[in-house]
Amino acid sequence: MAEKLSQSQIDALLAAARSGEMDINAPTEEKKEKYRKYDFYSPRKFTKDRIKMLNSVFENYTRIINTRINGLLRTPCEVTVEPIEEQRYYEFSNALTEGDVLTVAYAEIKNKVEETPVLVHITMPVMLSMIDRWMGGEGETDKGLPNDYSFTDIELLLYENIVKDFVGVLGRAWENYTTLNFDFGRVEVNPTLVQLLGLEETVVIVPISLKFPNCVGNMSICLPGMVLTNIFTEIARENPTRRNSSESKADDIFDSLRNSSLEIVAEMASTQLSLHDIFHLSVGDVIDLNQPKDSEIFLKIGGQRWFDGKMGVHDRSMAVKIGETYYQPEKRSS
Repeated sequence: MAEKLSQSQIDALLAAARSGEMDINAPTEEKKEKYRKYDFYSPRKFTKDRIKMLNSVFENYTRIINTRINGLLRTPCEVTVEPIEEQRYYEFSNALTEGDVLTVAYAEIKNKVEETPVLVHITMPVMLSMIDRWMGGEGETDKGLPNDYSFTDIELLLYENIVKDFVGVLGRAWENYTTLNFDFGRVEVNPTLVQLLGLEETVVIVPISLKFPNCVGNMSICLPGMVLTNIFTEIARENPTRRNSSESKADDIFDSLRNSSLEIVAEMASTQLSLHDIFHLSVGDVIDLNQPKDSEIFLKIGGQRWFDGKMGVHDRSMAVKIGETYYQPEKRSS
């Protein structure tokens, strides 16, 4: 229920408006939401760490196919990964049209082929440009290409050969995490009439940008949630051995470094003298450092400042009491 104003509050507002203290035409500042809405209908299945892992995998994949494209088509191409998103399959399928071609591939995990397919979609203009370059053309796109254009039989055969190469090297992108193979299945000429996945099934869409000198397009890889779950499970099963070995190596390294000696230099201030002044220095001379006697002392390790402190005495010996630790590299190098 809206808050009701008393008569005295209404009179005060009217008086402020008449006197000009309050601009009644000024737009009211809307409060910005400081929280992110959570969709309980379609909760996220994969964490940010998993998405970061996928981003690393497909950055490696873009480098691989960039080399393949340069060798196959004899032309430079810029291949980059766009932000990876978790969606429902219907969001991916609704973006397809009748003229699109969808590639069906299957992941093989530990000699077991997944039943749920991995889908690859390449936009028509960039695929036609690649086919034209492969056949010896310049890769120019036809601006008069109709919206309902369909690939010819010869173009489909060339399409399959190019995509087979892309799918065949997809497993190499996962080598840093696990051993995977991806096998080419078939191409679907009209994917809108075929239900390859459940509409509500969780998928991860990996958009990849392809930029040729005279053509720009996209390739989208649709990874089903069930396939990714099995892949991540296999990675988690293999990781304990790698993690234990890396931890044991880290312990050995720290054991060897623990007794190492490092030189620590306490610096009160620095100044510059000419060679003439240094030559005429003698016992009892005073060098002005432009610093008060109780100023901070800087402790340098490896030539960089790591701590500051105060000069003092401990057990009849000169000492420095540590104050601040410089965690930021820019402060250590100052």
